[in-house]
Amino acid sequence: MAGGVRSGAGGNGDADANTADDAALDSDAGLRATAGAYADLIRVPNLFTAPPDVLLGASLVAADADSALPRSISVTSVAGLAVASVLLYAGGTTLNDAFDAPVDARERPERPIPSGRIPRQTAFALGVGLLLVAVGVAFAVAGVPAAVAAGLVAVAIGCYDGLLKGTAAGFLTMGATRGLNVVLGTTAAGAAVLELPPVALAVPAIVIVYIAAVTFMAARETDGGNRGAVTVAAVGSVAAVGGLAWYLAAVDPAPGAAGVALAFAVAFCWWVGRPLRAAYADPIPATVGPAVGACVLGLILFDAAVAAAAGIGWGIAAGAFLVPAAGLSRVFDVT
Repeated sequence: MAGGVRSGAGGNGDADANTADDAALDSDAGLRATAGAYADLIRVPNLFTAPPDVLLGASLVAADADSALPRSISVTSVAGLAVASVLLYAGGTTLNDAFDAPVDARERPERPIPSGRIPRQTAFALGVGLLLVAVGVAFAVAGVPAAVAAGLVAVAIGCYDGLLKGTAAGFLTMGATRGLNVVLGTTAAGAAVLELPPVALAVPAIVIVYIAAVTFMAARETDGGNRGAVTVAAVGSVAAVGGLAWYLAAVDPAPGAAGVALAFAVAFCWWVGRPLRAAYADPIPATVGPAVGACVLGLILFDAAVAAAAGIGWGIAAGAFLVPAAGLSRVFDVT
């Protein structure tokens, strides 16, 4: 009799344990699903395209041999500004989806907000919070000039996401967020951007043109047969390569650095050229989407090519971000 009681108690214990295990598994699955939704919202692969902009900006100061600015640039400041740029990007993509929720409900119902995985109001609050924290981080690591630059990026993000998207001004504003991100990198050496020569100041402008062209194509990603949008992105890519060549000729880097810059430039042409050609040949969402993603990630290679003019280390440090970006792009959406 006693043995039977013990056996029954053990059975109930096993059932309770199984229930607890199932609940724990359900909880873990829920946490993973929530984490995946937020990773999708902020477009995790794209976050790795932001720090190379900062490294590029800092390299513009390092490459300016005629400047009276100090030649040593704080690694801590560059790293902190890179973190700020990641937060700015995450805030921008979050607000982008929050504003686009009604459109995504029709065109991309699988996105985190229209699918119900993340409330729209939560996305708005998160996006604004990330932008504010980014400005605070920039101020903490590099002072007022950095905070001003980060603030300008945040304003440009807000204007694009909330007011100007889909317009000519909107494309340029989106490009400006990236150009200003490069300027943010120059503040690692104080108010460096005010001391840079015209050839260096032209680099953020080149980035603006390239990203504006890519944004124009992205805005028509879901349209069919829009070969003109692909052409605009291709022209923007060619302009970026031309600007890079002009910058390298003006700076005249050491042979080793020039070789690394050339290698990254060739990689950039290959990286964006193949998907753009495929999209031009058959401009449907299935080809244009990957072309947009390739052009976004390709900015890393462009940044690395320009940064290499200041030294091989600068180029490699910027280019290394392509590895996690490309790897994560296989799991999460880029566009």
